[in-house]
Amino acid sequence: MATTLITGANRGIGLELSRQLSERGDEVIALCRQPSPELEALSVRLFDGVDVTDRTALEGVFRDLGDTKIDILINNAGILDTDTFDSLDFDQMRRQFEVNALGPLLVTSILQSRLGQGSKIIIMTSRMGSIDDNGSGSYYGYRMSKAALNMAGVNLAHDFRGKGIAVAILHPGMVATEMTGRNGIPVSESAEGLIARIDELQLGDSGGFWHANGERLPW
Repeated sequence: MATTLITGANRGIGLELSRQLSERGDEVIALCRQPSPELEALSVRLFDGVDVTDRTALEGVFRDLGDTKIDILINNAGILDTDTFDSLDFDQMRRQFEVNALGPLLVTSILQSRLGQGSKIIIMTSRMGSIDDNGSGSYYGYRMSKAALNMAGVNLAHDFRGKGIAVAILHPGMVATEMTGRNGIPVSESAEGLIARIDELQLGDSGGFWHANGERLPW
């Protein structure tokens, strides 16, 4: 049984990961800003009022965890705002960088002492952060923040390799959640693929960028 901490656990992919992992017997520590009834109904250890950009709240989680060790840290929380070059909102873009790129780094830095040899750090990103795969433009804030997150993930892979901690940079696919307007594959299918990628992650693979279906993605 693994102890897994998931950010953004109240809905969408975070909620489904919490459900599937807890149902298979893992101890799930679920972080979110506002709990949903669906999350509260699960057998998880819940911390609400936690924004991944809020150092004080995250340090409170760290203290409340006591001596709990984390086997899998899933940095899932993220936001998506739409834009085009003719409708740029720089405040909105900065918020996406704060949540999508800096948030996972802050979470990992605060919780790093809870990780040990054999632990895994999961970065939930998007192929929209791929430079090679960009065939449509727009979504400036989201694409740029996810590209920055991808770089953070590769850096973490280098910095944690000597500690025996592996890092995976994962794209869940186009998933039918509130974020995507309910367009895409079922969230349960995406979560199953993500869990499979997490389970098979080894230190020798650390720093890779994968689709939930196992496809290796271009940077």
